[in-house]
Amino acid sequence: MTHRRLAIAAAIVLSGLLGACGSNGNEMSIEGGAVPESTASDSDQSETLSASDHNAADTDANTGATRDDSDTQPEGDTSVPSSIISLSPTATEMLYAIGAGSAVVAVDDFSNYPAETSDKMPGISGYDPNVEAILGIGADLIVTDGTNPDLIDALERAGVSHWEGYAAVTIEDAFDQIEQLGELTGHEAEAAEVVSSLEARLAALLDRIDALSVLDEPLTYYHELDNTYYSVTSETFIGTTYSLLGLRNIADLAEGDSYGYPQLSAEFILDKDPDLIFLACTIYCGETPESVAARPGWDVLTAVAEGHVFSLDDDTASRWGPRILDHMTSVVDAVELVVAAKAG
Repeated sequence: MTHRRLAIAAAIVLSGLLGACGSNGNEMSIEGGAVPESTASDSDQSETLSASDHNAADTDANTGATRDDSDTQPEGDTSVPSSIISLSPTATEMLYAIGAGSAVVAVDDFSNYPAETSDKMPGISGYDPNVEAILGIGADLIVTDGTNPDLIDALERAGVSHWEGYAAVTIEDAFDQIEQLGELTGHEAEAAEVVSSLEARLAALLDRIDALSVLDEPLTYYHELDNTYYSVTSETFIGTTYSLLGLRNIADLAEGDSYGYPQLSAEFILDKDPDLIFLACTIYCGETPESVAARPGWDVLTAVAEGHVFSLDDDTASRWGPRILDHMTSVVDAVELVVAAKAG
C-alpha cells in the first residue's frame, strides 16, 4: 500500500472511533475525524501527557512530563530529556520549528521534514511500530500522534515517558500543540514566537481574502487526496482551512457515512463542477493538472477548462504543523487568480 493510501486508510478507520466513543471539546481528530483522548492509564510506572489534557496539568511536578530546556541539557536539570523519539511527522516538524530538534535522536519513516531528519531514520514506523526497536533506542521521551493505543499501552508498561499530540480539529488546535511542545521541551519562548508568526501570517491571508472582489456565489472546490477520488469534507482539519478562506467544499454534498473522507466518483465531480481543483497527491501519486485534464470527460470541467487546477505539496496539505500556513498561502494565491479571472 502506498504512503497516501495508508494515510487515508488510517485516517478513516481511526476517525470512525468517534462514533463509538463520542467527542468533547478537548479532543483532537485524525486530520478531521475525532480521535478519543489518550487510552493510556494513569500508571505509576510511566509519565504521560497528551495534548488534550496538557493545559489542565502541571507538566513538571504533577505529571512528570520531561522538558528540553535548550539545545544542551542545563546543568542539574534532570527533568530535561536528553533524547526524544518522534513517531509523528507533524510533531517532528513542530519540535524542529521550536528549536528542540537537537534533542531528537530518531524519527519515524514518514518524518521527512526538515531535511536533517533523514539522518535520524532507523526504520521505525509510526503506523506499525516495532516497540522493541523503539525502546531499544533508549530515549527519554517518546512523542506520538496518539493513534496507536497498543503502542501507548506498551510504553506505559515499559515505564517510558510519552506525549500524545492528537491530530488537530482546527488551526487553533495546531497552535496549541506547538505551545504545549514548547513547554514540554523548555522552549516556551521559541514556541510562542512561532505561534505569533503563524497567527500574523493567518491574519494577513484573511486580509487578502477580504480584499477580493465579491462574487455572486462563493467559489467551490474539490480537494483530491489521491487519484481514486478520495476527498475531505469541511469537518476535517484540512477542510476547515478552506472554510476559513471562504470556499465551499463539493465533498460536503456527498451522501453516506465517510467519517470526513468520502470517496467521490468521477460522475459526482463532473456534476458538481467545482471552480477550483486542488491536487494533494502530486508527490506520491504523480498527479498534475495535465493528468487531470486527460481524464475522460474532465476537459469540460470549469476548473480544467479555465486552468484552475492547482498542485499542492502532499505533506503540507496533510499535516497540521507549522507549514500549514504554506498550504493556506498556496490556496489564497489560487483563489486570487480565480477571482480576478471571474471578476474581469
